[in-house]
Amino acid sequence: MNQRSDELFMRRAFDLARLGSTGVAPNPMVGAVLVHHGRIIGEGYHRRHGGPHAEVEAVRAVSPTDRPLLRQATLYVSLEPCCVFGKTPPCTDLILQEGIPKVVISSVDRSPGVDGKGVEILQKAGVEVITGLLAKEGDELSATRNTFVTQERPYVTLKFAHSTDGFLGKPDRPVWLTNAFSQRLVHRWRSEHSAILVGTRTATIDNPQLSTRFFPGPSPLRIAVDLNGQIPEGAHLLDDRGPTWIIARKSPPRASHYKHTRWLLAQDRDDWWPLLLRELVDAGKSSLLVEGGAALLQYLIERGQWDEARVFVSSTHLGGGVPAPILPGLPDRMLRIGSDRLYLFHRAVHTR
Repeated sequence: MNQRSDELFMRRAFDLARLGSTGVAPNPMVGAVLVHHGRIIGEGYHRRHGGPHAEVEAVRAVSPTDRPLLRQATLYVSLEPCCVFGKTPPCTDLILQEGIPKVVISSVDRSPGVDGKGVEILQKAGVEVITGLLAKEGDELSATRNTFVTQERPYVTLKFAHSTDGFLGKPDRPVWLTNAFSQRLVHRWRSEHSAILVGTRTATIDNPQLSTRFFPGPSPLRIAVDLNGQIPEGAHLLDDRGPTWIIARKSPPRASHYKHTRWLLAQDRDDWWPLLLRELVDAGKSSLLVEGGAALLQYLIERGQWDEARVFVSSTHLGGGVPAPILPGLPDRMLRIGSDRLYLFHRAVHTR
């Protein structure tokens, strides 16, 4: 195989991995492709938490007539094969059992007990192992999992939209800025995150549902910061229709009447964020999408409490209103979503 072919097969593994984006957390998204003399003979991805890993799915996909070819095949996998017993057996055992002679890996799995040991086990058994193919893309794909296990906190993504003249909206009424394509994309992002967070003003003025009603995926845990108890009882976030956390200084009188809503009690403005991170980790929530408002977003930006930001710039001109937060550095890239522009930032790029 040449470098170009290797990269094509690894990109296929990445594409497969992303198919599991809504069901595997807090496990990582992983894709695997088995290749014999340039032909894909099996492929798979991690579909759901607790289910078979990508390597298992790829081996199972090999037809009976092609199974003898496994002993001459190359396995391309987006993340280092696991080597510990969890909800499923180690994938390193499967690779050795099937006699797969070569494994190409993009990113190292930083999970305790793995973190390079999977590579070591395979190499000691005589398997040819190549690591770091398309490493930057592989690391981005596994960033949520690796952040969760190494820093013991969820991966934090900021999302907001502003007008061409730099305003999020008006201070006293909701303003819709982005187009229908961007709206649906945001609902997909929600389905790919374990939890979603908004501040008090967003919860009261915009009255969001924070659901995935425009995309066929699971809705995340809804969270709102409401230290002074300002969210009205009729707000969507207090409809008790799905798992919801409200961060407050005290519980309301009717808190016991709610079945799906929980109040996290914080002491002050600086206490609620560490409290929330601890609770999310304890609940196994590996990713958090922060959708506003301006004060909450700027609070996290100033303290460096974010990993990634996704910023829409609309074609709308507001002529005044709530100023958009300011992110450090320049975006990594820009995409066009119809009439909107989407700018992607990664904090690590600006803090090395």
